[in-house]
Amino acid sequence: MTPTSAAARAGMRRGLIETRQTLTNGQDLFNMLFFPIVTLIVMFFMRDSTLPGTTFSLGSAAMPGVLGMQVAFAGFIGVAAVLMVEREDGTLLRAKAVPNGMLGYLVGKIVGGAVGGLIGVLIILVPGLLLFDGLTVDGIGAWLTLLAVLLLGLVATMPLGAVVGALSDNPRNLGLVFLPMVGLIAISGIFYPITALPGWLSAIGQVFPVYWLGLGMRSALLPDAAVVAEIGDSWRHAEMIGVLGAWSAAGLVVAPILLRRMARRESGANMTARRDRALQRVQ
Repeated sequence: MTPTSAAARAGMRRGLIETRQTLTNGQDLFNMLFFPIVTLIVMFFMRDSTLPGTTFSLGSAAMPGVLGMQVAFAGFIGVAAVLMVEREDGTLLRAKAVPNGMLGYLVGKIVGGAVGGLIGVLIILVPGLLLFDGLTVDGIGAWLTLLAVLLLGLVATMPLGAVVGALSDNPRNLGLVFLPMVGLIAISGIFYPITALPGWLSAIGQVFPVYWLGLGMRSALLPDAAVVAEIGDSWRHAEMIGVLGAWSAAGLVVAPILLRRMARRESGANMTARRDRALQRVQ
């Protein structure tokens, strides 16, 4: 076994161990369940509203978009937050000190993030299929679409999260990332059809992965009649693959470069300086 393959295997074990720890920790479980439960409640109260020009429930129509949003949060915010925190507490520095440690560390985060994203989707999807009329995964094609959107969405968003995490050495900066993300969700057709937005806002929303994740989930979970609420009365699978693929390619090129640079700059002195600044803010 080569050192690289050994590090990758160790990273996979690390990701699964961290996932098990998350599932057995009360606070982590609460954090995992809180957003999906609140989302389901909000969607349930939207069930009596309908899509413009149809009799289809707005709550049911919004559920797939919420699943796409969950994937984006898991991939982007989740990875960025972990990198910021573990850079400050010394985890990254310890990984750097081990031969091929950074490779194992990154593989572990990818595995943990992917499993966490899948769990988050299932927490919303399973109750959603039971609570909302019109939601269904009908046939092998729908299941394959759902799986493809999930995997492509994680590949498109996790490197972006790694880029943000590599550029920031302060976990408190996460709020500066979270707020633009909320604004992006508002213009991405998650809770209301993007066709109802002004053209320039709609164009901005279609540049980023969140809209396309929601669109892909809707194509897998909603009946064909719901396509009338989409741009061009089409699910636009080719465009979805193109945009998510472009973000994936860009992230996979840029993220390793920034992560290697971040790892080279990590040292005990830098970590101590960050800790001192944090203590000064507390005092």
